[in-house]
Amino acid sequence: MTSSIKVGISSCLLGQRVRYDGGDKRSALCIDELGQLFDLVPTCPEAGAGLGVPRPPVRLVGDADAPRARGIDNPALDVTDRLQSYASARVPELAELCGYVFIRNSPSCGLFDVKLHAEDGTLLEATSRGIFASAFVSAYPALPVEEEGRLHEAGVRENFITRVHAMHEWRQLRRAGFSTAALTQFHARYKYTLMAQSLPHYRALGRMLGSASTEAIELLAERYFTALMEGLGHQATRGSHTNVLMHLQGYLKKHLGAGDKQALADLIDRYRLGLAPLAAPIQLLRQHFADHPDPYIAQQVYLHARTDAARQEIQP
Repeated sequence: MTSSIKVGISSCLLGQRVRYDGGDKRSALCIDELGQLFDLVPTCPEAGAGLGVPRPPVRLVGDADAPRARGIDNPALDVTDRLQSYASARVPELAELCGYVFIRNSPSCGLFDVKLHAEDGTLLEATSRGIFASAFVSAYPALPVEEEGRLHEAGVRENFITRVHAMHEWRQLRRAGFSTAALTQFHARYKYTLMAQSLPHYRALGRMLGSASTEAIELLAERYFTALMEGLGHQATRGSHTNVLMHLQGYLKKHLGAGDKQALADLIDRYRLGLAPLAAPIQLLRQHFADHPDPYIAQQVYLHARTDAARQEIQP
């Protein structure tokens, strides 16, 4: 079951046989997990550019900031211009995406540390980014992007899912129209998530919204969201999660008896020591807030159920 949230993905990860050798890189994680959360929109730049399936393999050559995609077996083969032309046509068609999952090590779709070669074929120490991935990220710098291989790490996967949902909610807010009140409410939902991901961003964004009356709302909104996505892009740690859990615990101090308070404190400490998964104190907090509702806590993304599968595994 998919949602209305669209996420781009390298076609080979969905099992489409579009690789240079006629094969695929089918990812059960993308199909079975992300596919349940999002509407996955496939793209294969090399097949889309008409390079054929199968086709001669290519690799990145030259300058890390402006590499060329040239043949491995036939160095005279240069498909850079064809890939760039395809990207120029395809990237604008993907403007409604809320995220993108790329395949690693691809000369067209690799996002991080794609191997780079010298003109004579020597492997260089420097790395680069795939031709299509580079064009996509340049066009949509705030959009959440990841490589499939990295998503097998639970913390990275949870972080990506959270950022995709933030992008989707932001798009909805933009369509409804920005206002100081709307920005403040949006920020409130991400307060504890941001606190866990990046305390400096949490503090800076609070100050930013505090001066909202001095800045045009559209400019403020753009500046705010760019900084928010930067902050959410940081990985939370066990210490930062513990800090957030203790803040949330404080909202219950007037409602819980001594035994329940101690049980919650002990479970948070077990997580801090690496003896329990993050999902354990999260679930107990939810149970207590179900019995003692708090309107402010009820809206917190941090307690949202969509991250439970990843949180069961997280042991940072």
